[in-house]
Amino acid sequence: MQRTLTRRTTLLVAVTALGLSACGSESSNQPAPGGKVAITVTGQPPSSQAIERKIFDADVAEFEKLNPDIDIVPHEGFMDPKTFSAKLAGGQLEDVYYVYFTDPANIIARRQAADITEHIKDMAVVKQLQPALLDIFKDRGGKIYGLPTANYSMGLLYNRTLFTKAGLDPDKPPTSWDQVRDAAKKISALGNGTIGFADLSKNNQGGWHLVTWAYAMGSQIARQEGEKWTADFNNAKVKQALQLLKDMRWTDNSMGEKQLLEATDVQRLMGAGQLGMYLGAPDNVPVLVKEFKGKYDDYGVAALPGSGTLLGGEGYMINPKASPEKIKAGLKWIDWKYLDPNRIEQRINQYLAEQQPIGLPAIPTPDIYTGDTRAKQAELKTKYANVPEKNFAAYLEGNTRLKGNLEPPNAQQVYAVLDNVMQGVLTNKDANIDQLLSDAEAKVNSALAQVK
Repeated sequence: MQRTLTRRTTLLVAVTALGLSACGSESSNQPAPGGKVAITVTGQPPSSQAIERKIFDADVAEFEKLNPDIDIVPHEGFMDPKTFSAKLAGGQLEDVYYVYFTDPANIIARRQAADITEHIKDMAVVKQLQPALLDIFKDRGGKIYGLPTANYSMGLLYNRTLFTKAGLDPDKPPTSWDQVRDAAKKISALGNGTIGFADLSKNNQGGWHLVTWAYAMGSQIARQEGEKWTADFNNAKVKQALQLLKDMRWTDNSMGEKQLLEATDVQRLMGAGQLGMYLGAPDNVPVLVKEFKGKYDDYGVAALPGSGTLLGGEGYMINPKASPEKIKAGLKWIDWKYLDPNRIEQRINQYLAEQQPIGLPAIPTPDIYTGDTRAKQAELKTKYANVPEKNFAAYLEGNTRLKGNLEPPNAQQVYAVLDNVMQGVLTNKDANIDQLLSDAEAKVNSALAQVK
């Protein structure tokens, strides 16, 4: 199931804003007709995503056929910040519910998820999941409250055709920020409105990208001391990133005149063949092809230069009021639908039947495994690839050396503040980076003070 850059930035949820207790969440534990266990589950794609919806509904039917004692009641949608808190308070939370990686820590602290530690002891796939991803769903005592089902990390998305035109080797994308700057200048020199590099700066997306820059440079955004969080980005590493952006924008003129961009703006430019590079995850590529008339052969994704990247993803948790029978049924659904290594080839074939891309990182099977399962997944994706896998080799190889960092607490509030920093650098030639960061630091500390 694809998560586009646009969807991710508009639906990321800061659950720290939910001042709710577990007692507000109820799960109907009445048996379904015929002795079945009925469970409500989120994650059914909207009807506008016809292919994903078709595959999901087919999976529900197949699962119920294989498990006649379980009745899946799918609910459309994923994690909607406009309704999630109300559902929790009103007792309408599903038995199995979707979360972003930013959510579990606060959900666990507020006892809004069931402890599944004992229930998953015999679930073989758990031992094949990346430990760092499983840790996201653990409390400080090591108990487990959910399972990861997909992840992504930010990379450098680039136009291979423009690289070739600019005399750059598309099979050797930049591995340092100096090389990114040099490539952006050469691509901009092609003329005809071509832009070497673009970045986002509004609707919280600029702040989201500044966090990515900070991680790439080896900085954090916030640090925790005991129970208190403090801003940790007003430093030389983040200043270096902002100075680079400022130089590219105003000295090199390689970022174009139009600023205050958001996701769809850079995707439109890239799809039209007018943009050389931007920060993004591989799931942007199908968007460029399907929505902006691009071609898979034209795009590549490399790992971010530097020492770190922004790690994100999703998983599922169980209603804390669910009965043991519902927990068992819910975990069986999560395992079969999202995790089962024996279904990797089936899932690939489902996408092939719908003429969907195979060979992109994380699509249609998530890169969440280790060991034999990961090797099997890679072998199958190569076997069935219908897009050029080599275009993403630098991303997969490079990510092995990068530290993955989660989003900061109260992410959306932090992003809103950091938008102003990005806007200042990209719209004001005389912007004072020190002052922008100092102002932002005070406001981010206020946002972090609300973290409980």
